[in-house]
Amino acid sequence: MTKIDDVARLAGVSTATVSRALRGLPTVSAATRRRVLAAAEQLQYAVSPSASRLAGGKTGTVAVVVPRITRWFFGTVVEAVEEYLHQSGYDLLLYNLGGREQIRQRVLRTASLHKRVDAVILVATPLRPPEVTALTALDLPGVTISSGTVMPGWPCVRIDDVAAARTATRHLLDLGHTRIAHISGDPDDELAFTTHLDRRRGYQAALRAAGIRPDPSLDVESQFTIDGGNRATAELLARGEPPTAIFAACDEMAMGAMTALRDAGLRVPQDVSVIGIDDHDLAKVLGLSTIAQPAAEQGLLAARILLDPLGASTVEPYAGRLPAPRGGDAPGHPSVPPVILPTRLVVRESTAPPRAN
Repeated sequence: MTKIDDVARLAGVSTATVSRALRGLPTVSAATRRRVLAAAEQLQYAVSPSASRLAGGKTGTVAVVVPRITRWFFGTVVEAVEEYLHQSGYDLLLYNLGGREQIRQRVLRTASLHKRVDAVILVATPLRPPEVTALTALDLPGVTISSGTVMPGWPCVRIDDVAAARTATRHLLDLGHTRIAHISGDPDDELAFTTHLDRRRGYQAALRAAGIRPDPSLDVESQFTIDGGNRATAELLARGEPPTAIFAACDEMAMGAMTALRDAGLRVPQDVSVIGIDDHDLAKVLGLSTIAQPAAEQGLLAARILLDPLGASTVEPYAGRLPAPRGGDAPGHPSVPPVILPTRLVVRESTAPPRAN
């Protein structure tokens, strides 16, 4: 296997000169550059992308921070990011916080990322003020996905959670439901960040637009999990008259709601309709109506935006798959407002008009 030393020996220059010539640096004369290129071609020497990046002070690695990798949304986003980075010659360094404060502090409050990565992607990770300060001090490019935190100079890729919740609630209203419950995120849950607040706002806005005053007794907080949806629905049923429909803040909560309703002897949708947000992989199997959000596309677009200021020669294997972003025409520029991807209503068997009394 040809090494850079072989090229240097044939061209009659040092290995440092070969490196500078092949990287196109202006400190090499035209005649020397031609001699080095000819030697490299003769020996069929290929420059290692990773070695070239290291020589230029780059690591070729992007850090991706997620709250819990086991959740559907986070796993889907990370898989898409990794695929795009791989196509572009970059590696992914995953930090799964997993609710562990020690790991969170090490990753987000110390200089542990310094010289280890070229950039950072935060997936639905709300930041505390000291963490914003620490990440800003690193002076690395970054992108946030579905985050309630604004990082100075970092673009954000997300959906409009208020509009998504409004659409879900309006679907139930259009079917004739008026007693609509909402399973929201627990404000103490690290995964809830601002999403649960935005989706509650959309739910309440749709009710008010229909002339219905939101009933606090029909609003239950829980974790963004199947078990969380199950427990929240059991609590709803224990409060008295059951709702005729439930809007859950995510599909996993909606699945838990369907299980709790079944355990209580209630049928979906004959007795209670259920709708969520996500279009989880199991939503179609379970016949769950939902607001589909482009999870993978958020990851792909965030990676594409991120690599632009890094100067990467990115591959575009996703032409036609990425929806046209709203929010600006200069990806990666510090002044670009959030890039908001569209959602869509998917109607399945879990929603129907309320049963006639």
